[in-house]
Amino acid sequence: MGENKTTKSRLTFRPSDETRQRIEQWYKADNCNSLNDFIEKAVNDYIDRLEINDDNRVLPVAISSAIDGRLGMLEKKLSALSFNHAVELDMLVGVIAGAFNFNREDMKQLRAQSVKNVKATNGRISLEKRAQQTDEYEMDEAEW
Repeated sequence: MGENKTTKSRLTFRPSDETRQRIEQWYKADNCNSLNDFIEKAVNDYIDRLEINDDNRVLPVAISSAIDGRLGMLEKKLSALSFNHAVELDMLVGVIAGAFNFNREDMKQLRAQSVKNVKATNGRISLEKRAQQTDEYEMDEAEW
């Protein structure tokens, strides 16, 4: 009742004696019920490899989807981390802005210096290096 049988068409296949011997040797080892099942499985596998090469893919679909899944997880974690850092930075900026009174010109100069520092260090700025730069800058101004 309600069996789901797929219709199959006949296709004549005339393998060489060596190929037939290899098919007979391996179809049971591959848990196939018949030679036909084994040949169909082999043809589908070969077609999958052709499609991969046709799409210029380097990795099989299974590996590619596994990597995509892991990258998705990494993206979510990095997004959450970036959001948390942005919240902490906003809090810090709010505290500093509340404690000091900056004018527009000071802010422009500070922003320009910060952009220069980030570019020069490729974003790897430490508090110690920044404090050292500030000390050196103040020493140079004191000499004038």
